[in-house]
Amino acid sequence: MQNGTLLAAVDLGSNSFRLEIGRLEHGQVRRTEYIKETVRQGNGLDSSRNLTREAMQRGWDCLARFGERLAGFRKSQVRAVATQTLREARNREEFLAQAHRVLGFPIDVIPGREEARLIYQGVAHLLPQSDERRVVVDIGGRSTEIILGHGYEAGTMESYRVGSVAWSMRYFPQGHLTEEAFDAAEVAAQAILEEAALSYAPSRWDVAYGSAGTIGAVADIVAAAGGTAGTVTREDLDWLRDALVAGAHVDKLRLAGLKDDRRPVIGGGVAVLRAVFDLLEIESMQAAQGALRHGVLYDMLDREKVDTDVRSATVSRLCAKFEADAAQATRVARTACALLRQLRTGDDAEELARHERKLGWAARLHEIGNAVSHSDYHKHGAYILDNTDAPGFAVPELHHLGLLVLGHRGKLRKLVDVDFTDALFVHQLLCLRLAVILCHARRDPDAGGLQLAASGKKIALKLPAGWARNYPQSAYLLREEVTAWQKTPWAFSAE
Repeated sequence: MQNGTLLAAVDLGSNSFRLEIGRLEHGQVRRTEYIKETVRQGNGLDSSRNLTREAMQRGWDCLARFGERLAGFRKSQVRAVATQTLREARNREEFLAQAHRVLGFPIDVIPGREEARLIYQGVAHLLPQSDERRVVVDIGGRSTEIILGHGYEAGTMESYRVGSVAWSMRYFPQGHLTEEAFDAAEVAAQAILEEAALSYAPSRWDVAYGSAGTIGAVADIVAAAGGTAGTVTREDLDWLRDALVAGAHVDKLRLAGLKDDRRPVIGGGVAVLRAVFDLLEIESMQAAQGALRHGVLYDMLDREKVDTDVRSATVSRLCAKFEADAAQATRVARTACALLRQLRTGDDAEELARHERKLGWAARLHEIGNAVSHSDYHKHGAYILDNTDAPGFAVPELHHLGLLVLGHRGKLRKLVDVDFTDALFVHQLLCLRLAVILCHARRDPDAGGLQLAASGKKIALKLPAGWARNYPQSAYLLREEVTAWQKTPWAFSAE
């Protein structure tokens, strides 16, 4: 990306939705605008884990306002991510469909560990570089992320289902702040976070940082009471709990530095933060300026280049872990991408490069299911991708790759989740299937004279004279492929 390019990150958190806009200046993203709205989707999940109509409407209204501000931005300049509430919501697709329309950009629901990775990137990029070992804690509305890292590299990272909104609803449901409620909330939080005590032991880090709403709110209150600005100690938390209990109810709190939008969830947030301090034996925590949205912005820059895109490293790791045939994977990827370039000659060069990269990932991963069983290996591969931790990937991205892996061979009717009106996906799928056919002998195919072209929903593969005679097995498999596409809205021919 060029200097001066505007980038935007939208963070659909459980408590607040945030829009961060920054300008790229020599590798750094300088803020030009920041908008935060308290939406509290986290308290809009009913007993069946469905978002209520009211909670969805609050989200849509906010995103419509963000969408107006983002008018004129290109797709490559904006990324929107959603976290724990939408990870949990059973009816998230209903919300996301309308949210995409009003915002004007797709929204990625990211896994908990991917959220943790991006949080660390946001914190690290806004800190001075040093050799310190860091533990970063982010207490959100319905989840808490804890990460160990050094420099820009995140190491151990995990997401736990405990947060300020969820704990406030459960242990302070009417806003009453009592000793008994705090005791119960802290014990419950420690039970969920208990496994973190070993993974994030004090011997593994030098400095503790807190990111996002809860730590920021607590730091503001502490500073307003005369404490050290930007720092929260164990003694500060003891004082704050006593002050909250003395206030008795969230509506009666008169604490300098406590903002109105944080008042309803301060009890749950403080309880979780105290549990983190106890389990990790933290004496002092610094409030970090960076957060998830900043990590999203810097990750957008990393995605521009193959060698800095963490997703490429993740694909390599998965291929190695499941012992995929590297030579065959490379062969299929090269062939599939060459066919896609023929099929989508009118695409913008940057967009085509992104499409090729994703197709290449699917090609490299198409045989990972062999590690489970050669029989139905494509199904095993798709299952792995739908259920693996994959740094850099959002849930929809992994599912997209999984569908390509599932569909790279055999009948197409098994792709029940596929929207066959999505021309890009269909083109990627066909190119992958053709590449697997052409490389079936596990050697470089004679594909130089093949020509693939599309006219609407008709796609034709033109074969050079004598090609079918020279490669009878490949020709037979291509005839089978023609038959496979007859039961879809698309027509494929090879002659």
